[in-house]
Amino acid sequence: MALMPRLRQLIRRPFSASTVGARRPSPSAPRRGDEVHEDALRAMLLDDPNNESAFSALAEIVRRRAQEDPHPDDPLRETGEEPSAAEARQQAADLAVWALAEELAGHPRGWYPLVELGRLSLADDPEGAVRRLTTAAERDPQGRALAEGIGILREAGLPVEALGLGLGHWRVRDHTPDVGRHLVYAAIEAGRVFEARQHLESLGMHPDAAAVEALRDELEQAIAVAERRTSN
Repeated sequence: MALMPRLRQLIRRPFSASTVGARRPSPSAPRRGDEVHEDALRAMLLDDPNNESAFSALAEIVRRRAQEDPHPDDPLRETGEEPSAAEARQQAADLAVWALAEELAGHPRGWYPLVELGRLSLADDPEGAVRRLTTAAERDPQGRALAEGIGILREAGLPVEALGLGLGHWRVRDHTPDVGRHLVYAAIEAGRVFEARQHLESLGMHPDAAAVEALRDELEQAIAVAERRTSN
């Protein structure tokens, strides 16, 4: 079964998806070092669900645990469905990280988990992924989520969708200049070179002039290359 259908079934089940990849401690079992580490990471994420380092470290723990034991209590595996060992490990890891991100996305300030959900679902559910990235952008007043979302869409070869996400939410004076940088490149990749130059000019309104100046030469060169390419 493909990843997104499995995820959709998992989400609809009456129990929380957050149990996927979770440790199942025995009351009498001694606590291992990674369990103590996991508890510490979860406490950090409870306080700040956008702590990227803590999320990455915890995701690695649940991914590793899921890959070690991919099949037990899997409610979504169809009768007779036997993926290869490598496929089973990868699916289990993806489901575990999805469950972790879904759990943390319930935090009203949690934008980074939504970015990860968008990244995971983009290939199979692009519309749903864009909705998740949009919600993430709306939760982050500094624009980090917006920059991440635009970057994810660009990497997936969706520059038009990246522009749509960015233009609907970009507040140049409030957001990190990286949003403007991504918009310039997205416009170039979409074949809208004139629009790319407009985004660069808008970026000049950002209050951190030094940060913008550090990007200007790079972006000017990228636009110049695109202009020469379109004029030939």
